[in-house]
Order: sequence, then C-alpha cells, then structure tokens
Amino acid sequence: MKNVYILVLLLFSVTTGWAQDHEKHHSSEKGSGNAMGEMMDGMMEKMGAPKPKDLYPSLMNLPELSPEKRLEVLEQADQRMKSGTTLMGKGLDQIARATSRDGYAEMQEGVALTKEGLARFDSGLAAKRALSEGKAPRKIALEWFKREMNLLPPDPLADQGRFGGVTFHLFVIVLLGAFSAAMIGMYFFKMKRAAQLLERLTSQTAVDAPEVKPGENESAQVVPPAKTPEEKSEKLTIPPSFPVMKSKTQPENKWSGRLRVCRIFDETPGVKTFRLASEDEVALPFTYYPGQFLTLSLKIGGKTVRRSYTIASTPTQLHYCALTIKREEQGLVSRYLHDEIKEGDVLEVSGPNGKFTFTGEESDSLVLISGGVGITPMMSVVRYLTDIGWTKDIYFLYCCRTTNDFIFREELEQLQERHGNLHVFATMTRAAGTVWMGLKGRFTAQLFSHLLPDLTERRYHVCGPPEMMVAVLEMLDSLGVPKEQVKTEAFGPARKPKVVDDEAPRQAATSVVTFKKSGKSASLGQGQTVLDLADELGVEIDNSCRSGQCGLCRVKLLSGKVEMECDDSLTDEDKAQGLVLACQATANEDIEVDV
Repeated sequence: MKNVYILVLLLFSVTTGWAQDHEKHHSSEKGSGNAMGEMMDGMMEKMGAPKPKDLYPSLMNLPELSPEKRLEVLEQADQRMKSGTTLMGKGLDQIARATSRDGYAEMQEGVALTKEGLARFDSGLAAKRALSEGKAPRKIALEWFKREMNLLPPDPLADQGRFGGVTFHLFVIVLLGAFSAAMIGMYFFKMKRAAQLLERLTSQTAVDAPEVKPGENESAQVVPPAKTPEEKSEKLTIPPSFPVMKSKTQPENKWSGRLRVCRIFDETPGVKTFRLASEDEVALPFTYYPGQFLTLSLKIGGKTVRRSYTIASTPTQLHYCALTIKREEQGLVSRYLHDEIKEGDVLEVSGPNGKFTFTGEESDSLVLISGGVGITPMMSVVRYLTDIGWTKDIYFLYCCRTTNDFIFREELEQLQERHGNLHVFATMTRAAGTVWMGLKGRFTAQLFSHLLPDLTERRYHVCGPPEMMVAVLEMLDSLGVPKEQVKTEAFGPARKPKVVDDEAPRQAATSVVTFKKSGKSASLGQGQTVLDLADELGVEIDNSCRSGQCGLCRVKLLSGKVEMECDDSLTDEDKAQGLVLACQATANEDIEVDV
C-alpha cells in the first residue's frame, strides 16, 4: 500500500508540472546564433537551469564540436545522468520516510528532488543520444530547449507506444480516483468499527446492571443471568479503574482468594521475586497503596502457616503484584517459597494491609532509609512516584553487605539517570576486597548530615533489620528530626512463639487472661504475650509477623489494661474500639479478650 501511495504522489506531481508547462506551449522562436543563446541563458537561469558555463548553453557557442570537446560534452552528460540518478534516489527515500509518518511537506520536497533528478538524467541522456546520432551542437541545444519548454510537436507514434499524452493523463486520473475512493472507504470502515466498539461497551454496562421491571420492589435484589465463558472473557479484558491514592487512611476494601505465580526472578543470591497474577483475569482483583503488604496462607507439614510480605511493585502496574523475599535459613515459609514454589503454582492470598505507605500527598520531600531486604517497600514507593511523575526530592539511602547483596541495583541506577529528583546513595559494610568505590560502612549521623540537606524538614521512612532501625532512629533523634516525621516498619523473619518447657518452673504469674469465646483462661507469665498464651491453650488467633507490624492478631479487649511495645498497625479508630495486638499485649492485671 505504501509503494502505491508513493507512486501516486510521484505521478500526480509530474503530471501537475507538465500541465503547468503546457501554458507556455505557444511561445515563438525568434533570432538565432548568439542572440538565441543569450535568450536561452537568461531564461534557463531564471528557471533554475545550469549557468552558461554548463552543458547546453555552452553548446550554443560552438559551431562544431572537436573530438576533444565531444569527449568533454559526453563526460558532462554522464555526470548529469549520475547526479540525476542520485537526486531521484534521495527523493524517493525521502517520500518513503515521510509517508510512514504523514510528513506532507517532506513528501513535496521529495517529489521536487525526484523531478529535478529526472530532468537532469533526461538532459544528459538526450545529449548523449544527439552526439551519437551526429547532430550539430546548436541543434542539440535547440532540441533540448524545446523539450524543456514543451515546444516540440507531439509524436502520435510515441503516444501510442508508451505512457504519455492523453493516454497517460487518463491513466493518472483513473489511478488518483481509485486511490481517493480507497481512502474514503477506509475512513468509513474505521468509523464503523469505532461505533461498534462504543455500542458494545455501552451494552455491556447495561447487561451488568440488574433489570427491575415496573411494579416490582426496586429494593429487591435481582440476580442477573449467568454469563457465558465468552462474555466473561470479554469483560475481563477491561482493566479496573486506577484508584485515587489517599494513604492518610488505610483502605477499607480487603480481598482474599487465589493468585497464580506467573514469574519468578533471582534478584541476588538468596533473594527471589515472585510475581502474582489473577488465575483467569487480565487485571488483579484488588488495588493497593505503595508500601502495603499481602499475607500468604500455606499448607506446610499439614499445618496452615501465614506470613506477610511487602509488595515491591507499584500500584500503577495493574496486571500483577510482586513479592521480593529473602530465603532465611530458619524461616519456615521463606524456605518453602524458595525451594518448593514454581511458576504456575497457585497461592492463597489476603490483603492488602499496612499503613507504611506514601503517595506523594503527605509531604513535599521524602527520605527512604533501608537495609537488606527492607528495600522492598521503598521500591514500591519509588516505582510509584516515578511512574506518576512526582517532581519533589526523593533521597534513597540503602545499606547492605556487598555489591552481590545490592537488590534492584540496576533498576535504581536507571531510575536515577531518568529522574533528576531521585538521589540514590548506597553503602557497603563488607566492601573490602571488592571493586566497590562508593560509600562504606554502616549509617552514621555524620553521613546523614552530609547527604541530606534541610534534614529536619523532611519526611522519613525507615525499614530494615530491628538493630539497624533502632540505630537509625537514635541518629535521627540526635539530629533534631521530629518523631512525627519518621515512619517505620520492622523487617525480618517472624518471631517464633515461645517454647514452653513443662518441666521448667513457670515464671511468676502476674495476671489471668480469659478468652471469652473459647471459654478458656490461664495465668499470663511475666513478659508473656496474649498470643503466646493462646498458642499454649490452643486458642486460634490469626497472626503472621508477631512483631506488631501486620495487624492480623488484632483482638478486642473487653476488660482490663495491657501494655504493647509496638502498636504501629493499629489505627486511631482501632484503638477507640478497644482493639489490641495479641502478639504485643502483656498485662499486670486480669484481662478478658473477645476470642
């Protein structure tokens, strides 16, 4: 189709040029010799033809051609033919390139180049032919001039034997008409397709809404008819609308179900990324905020085990979410995921949960400080902010052992190159003997002061091993950073329940815990949590991290008071309703919980 389009443009341009030249068809020949040569020189120069020193005007000044001059003219004719071929090639290439992007001005320039090249080639060819036939120089020049001005009489035989004259013009008109009809047909075809698509989407929306007949109770629920697999697949190809990111309150909509492991990637030795997608839909069945986590429920050794992992991908990626997980030697679930789970497996998932989020609305600048696999919530935030084009400052500080443990290193380098507001600083604690030329050692207050301008005015997100987080929080406090500007999330393997030795003496009981729904009660030892005691009694309480971060072990406190080392996963509304974290709750008095 492109080649036909180019040919039509060329034919149309050449035909237009010839039609314009026909207006000069009735010019008369006056004078001869040098007078004729001067007239031709002036006219040809105004028309852009070669100056008198070039091929044809120079022939007017020669009575006869000497052998040497004949060779010179032949050489000039060859050069004109070569230059004409080059110009035609350039013109056709320019037309082809311009056609692919609808560059009409460039197309016209290409047509002009092609016409100029064709004229040069034709003039050189005519000169060589005239010389080969033994014509006089003046006659050669006069015939060339007449041909350029379309003053030669028409040749009926030539008109019958080749494309030209009336036959050629009729052919071009028919070709242009067919081309125009094809373009109009394509236009109406596209408009018809667009109308059908709009009608299809509109009708689909109408089918999804239940119909209420007149006279029926409009409040009654009408169950729509079941859709066929074909109708279901059509609907599933439409991704859900992207949610408005408002992380100041945790989203209320939770989801639970099955997700398919569509891809698994090795990030570093001992760290893998698991991409989770819907089983049969194009898009995920839920949305989430950058920094939230999902909870996996796995059957391991005949028991259901739950663990929570932060989502490392960005909410702008609607077709999958990614969990980047480190294989812990003592981690039951992480070892199972690394060693047993493969692409195509299906996992039980619930969520999203968590308040360790940032969407760009909470502050005009952000500092992300992380260590080890604690980088995962930071990557979700950075990927999201760069995706939406957030232009405020982002400082990304990361600490790990060696360059082999630097998770997402290449991606962070690329993001920093493309986004001038992202400043990445990494430090290695075991850089000796490696090629690492960057920062070395653990985080220090001096390092923060050096890297972070106006550090007391920024918002901080800190995530990593507990020891690192304690040290970082102390440094920020010593530098005068307000505590309300620092958000944290502990990262690491789940804390194991305390093992109770029946033969060992129990710690002195300080209170009695009554589990109302279970009808069980027992003394709570010194430092023992409500969740630890529930494990001993066989009382089921959902839990995952056992560090106060995931919030799955929330229970309602009916009477008494408890103390909690960490309550980050509880909202103000949760606290107002009397909810506590069983994994953190200890008590010095009798309490009752609704479990």
